[in-house]
Amino acid sequence: MSEAIYDIIIAGGGTAGCVLAGRLAAADPTLTILVIECGPTTRDDPMHTQPARYISHLRPDSTTVKFHTGKESAALGGRAPVVPCGQCLGGGSSVNFAMYTRAAPSDYDDWATVYGNKGWSAAELLPLLQKVHTSRVFSLGALVECETYQIRPRQATHGYTGPLKVSYGGFYTEAAQEFLNVAAQYDKTRGHTDDVNDLSECNKYGRWPKWIDAVTGTRSDVPHHYIYSQSSNRNLTILTGYHVKRVTFSGTVASGVEYVHNNRVRHDAESQVITARARRMVVLSAGTFGSPAILERSGIGSPEVLKKIGVKEIVDLPGVGENFQDHLLVTPPYLAAESTHTLDFIVEDNQEEIATWTKQWLENGTGLMAANGLDAGIKLRPSKSDLDAIGDAFRQRWREFYAPSPDKPILWIGVMTMLAGERPPTPGKKYFCIGSYLQHPASVGYVHATSANDVEAPLDFHPGYLDSPADVAVFKWAYKRSREFARRLPSYRGELATHHPAFPSGSAVAVGERSGPVAILEPDLEYSDEDDKALEEYIRQVASTCWHCLGTCAMKRREEGGVVDSRLNVYGVEGLKIVDLSICPGNVAANTYSTAVLIGEKAAVLVAEELGIRMADTGAIDPMVKARL
Repeated sequence: MSEAIYDIIIAGGGTAGCVLAGRLAAADPTLTILVIECGPTTRDDPMHTQPARYISHLRPDSTTVKFHTGKESAALGGRAPVVPCGQCLGGGSSVNFAMYTRAAPSDYDDWATVYGNKGWSAAELLPLLQKVHTSRVFSLGALVECETYQIRPRQATHGYTGPLKVSYGGFYTEAAQEFLNVAAQYDKTRGHTDDVNDLSECNKYGRWPKWIDAVTGTRSDVPHHYIYSQSSNRNLTILTGYHVKRVTFSGTVASGVEYVHNNRVRHDAESQVITARARRMVVLSAGTFGSPAILERSGIGSPEVLKKIGVKEIVDLPGVGENFQDHLLVTPPYLAAESTHTLDFIVEDNQEEIATWTKQWLENGTGLMAANGLDAGIKLRPSKSDLDAIGDAFRQRWREFYAPSPDKPILWIGVMTMLAGERPPTPGKKYFCIGSYLQHPASVGYVHATSANDVEAPLDFHPGYLDSPADVAVFKWAYKRSREFARRLPSYRGELATHHPAFPSGSAVAVGERSGPVAILEPDLEYSDEDDKALEEYIRQVASTCWHCLGTCAMKRREEGGVVDSRLNVYGVEGLKIVDLSICPGNVAANTYSTAVLIGEKAAVLVAEELGIRMADTGAIDPMVKARL
């Protein structure tokens, strides 16, 4: 059988890869594009289109995410952390929590100034951020508009026409409303905002937007709006259920890929190696875990790693697989009043409740199936007294990294109206969490391939979680802070004791069921040294991934551990780019969906320039907005 030949091969059908493929296909329908995704399709599947179903993708038998197990770590109390990542068409956009969050402008400025990437500053990227919302995109002369921000009042940094929708979803939970009411009385120093993602400030409480269409109640993912909408384009080929094994080369020029069946998706398929050739370029978009592993199996990486797995070296590139970063999450759960609305019925697979809410969702796009239970929060920066409470372990990190950038929060803290972790044996209870995640953990890890041929071989993976004492110190403070909010909410009925620290007998901060909340002006709990020890042990036992992994093929200078340049070209070879979150040189203070879309949009512009395709009129930045950046 002759090899199939395409203009462009995209290895991985995640968020950024689908954006790139969709943009290029729309701009030039004569381009032959192949997207190879190892997971299943997602088209019109309610497990993806119904926003509230996201927890189902984290079940152990899930076929839409892949679970990566890290090394046992003393920093995690001896645990081996498990980190899931999206493995279906659309990647994280099809299975994530649908939180709409954008990074601090200084995060992108760091990419440009600290890491030396021309064209990646906040001011240069803002037109693309707006393009995700509403910029004018020209596809062979046809005007296409991209996204609708459905929240009022109108904001200068958002757009208001296009397919990707952002709204507050179809249900506003009681616990979230209570959280904001408590914040207004308990923490008067920070205030409230109508736009928690306006790119100019943080440290204010507000309702949290979601990637949910306010009209239909459906998830706003990438495949339904960039790929499936172009199903009539026969030059855009999507293959699901295949792993990319390696990139093939003619000398140092990428010439194609080898790929194999994913037996989890294609159960009866033969285990043969299939090849495809690329006339113009190969793009890796297999994510923070997949892209470095493909590079290493292809002969690009650290000589030590390549020698260990028996791969002939093409390029000595020691940065491959290094610089792994994530956001760390702690979600202590609280018992909720029976009258409150939560998503626990979905986690417990209560078919009667699911049918009731699905009926409403189908009728008018509202209700709990059009929600994600994440309705309120804050991107928080500490005050001087907060810094004193966090302690010395964090001071250097604060002075060097956060203090010079007033738009950078250290934490997200907010409400999640369900128990997402292991559930007690008695069903039917309702819960909420006041969760927190670190925005820029100091800890950094790595991920490397362990086999030249077995694409399913476990990776050599150490995420580095809590290796830095600074991260532990912030989490200890965040637990105390979030608990003060929880016990003031009218819906509060105590702590789920099995999911909180094992404080010493007789502790003044003991946990357990309660009849109701404390008064708003009740003094804060005071923790003893023994309580703090129990709290630290708890943090090390429960802190886990926020599913925001990035950085393992970093866009840095080659001599500083970089893997790609500012045009996303892999160093040392030609015709090979990487387009996914693995290129992020530094972390971002946000759920990473918006950054993944941004990377896809930026890549589409870069590739179109190189291919001579007129891609987009990204428009001009409002001078007032540019001044704020």
